Amino acid sequence: QVQLVESGGGLVQTGGSLRLSCAASGRTFSSDYGMGWFRQAPGKEREFVAAISWNGGMLYYADSVKGRFTISRVNANNTVYLQMNTLKPEDTAVYYCAATMNRYPTTYSPYNYWGQGTQVTVSS
Repeated sequence: QVQLVESGGGLVQTGGSLRLSCAASGRTFSSDYGMGWFRQAPGKEREFVAAISWNGGMLYYADSVKGRFTISRVNANNTVYLQMNTLKPEDTAVYYCAATMNRYPTTYSPYNYWGQGTQVTVSS
């Protein structure tokens, strides 16, 4: 009913930048949905990275990425972005986009739909 497709991952050196995109589609997807980014490193649990409200007016970030990552969205084309700057080796993970029917999502909101993920690798 809702499809999320991430893109933009890749290999980058420490200090570099990447921009991830998440394209949402599906009969039941609404621009009223809150959106989030999560990541999972090898051998670790999935962790919250950032979230954005339905209108882009409220943003939440994990402490580990504050000041380096920026989440944004363009509702006209159902796309959410994650601009990642000053990347560190510890940012290496599979990054997942997620959608929630909570218009103002936070770390603890239930996310209803998930993408397949895109790999980000930061070399030292």
